Amino acid sequence: MAEATGSEQPPQIEIQIDILAIAAHRDDVEQTCGGTLLKMAALGWRTGILDLTQGESGTRGTAAERAAEAAEAARILGVRWRSALDLPDGRVENTWDNRLKIAAVLRQLRPRVVILPYWQGRHPDHYTASILGYEACFVSGLAKVETPSQRSGATAAPHRPFKILYASLYADVRPSFVVDITAHIERRFDSLMAYKSQYANQAQGSDLFVQHEDIRERTFSLARTYGLLGGVRYAEPFVQKEVGLAEDLMMLPVQSI
Repeated sequence: MAEATGSEQPPQIEIQIDILAIAAHRDDVEQTCGGTLLKMAALGWRTGILDLTQGESGTRGTAAERAAEAAEAARILGVRWRSALDLPDGRVENTWDNRLKIAAVLRQLRPRVVILPYWQGRHPDHYTASILGYEACFVSGLAKVETPSQRSGATAAPHRPFKILYASLYADVRPSFVVDITAHIERRFDSLMAYKSQYANQAQGSDLFVQHEDIRERTFSLARTYGLLGGVRYAEPFVQKEVGLAEDLMMLPVQSI
């Protein structure tokens, strides 16, 4: 698994990914769609995570601690690739340069599916990352646009993901669909607990962070709520902007009555 270099240029990547989750901060993916990445990896799909920031402005922990924790979480999630860009933590902005940085990774990894944060939320980095990620997916497909890796001599053909999904766990919206993560709920929780600098009880940030003994209950309760919507025990919710397509009405899941 590749790890973050902290450099402005994305690392040269030899592996291609089927599903790429993009998030503002290390631990965002673990909270919102970690169970889905576990399930997709179990199905044989190649998964990856791109964190946009390195955590230097967080209330708890340092960028170096967050990097080590992210590597351990990635191991638990079974992702093939994870790295972090150098966007300022707490100041993620939708700029042309930032779109190009993400587009460079998209052209190298060539994912079919990209998972983004939902476009509304409390933290500005989260909803900005959603719009930034979408526009980077568009820019990545423009043949005449050069990305940073191309300017440094590497070659990467234009690429646009087929499907963009939004992880909507903390959004007050009705999901388009949910993914059954029942078989993976414990490892999903383990991946979140890899961030000891964030979730261990400590005085710093105690008024902002949930107490360690309450994290498991909250995590499992949310997953249970969305599981009930889909007729399973535990699930993660997603939104898609486009209309879905059904081929066989007899194969539609989730009972109506």
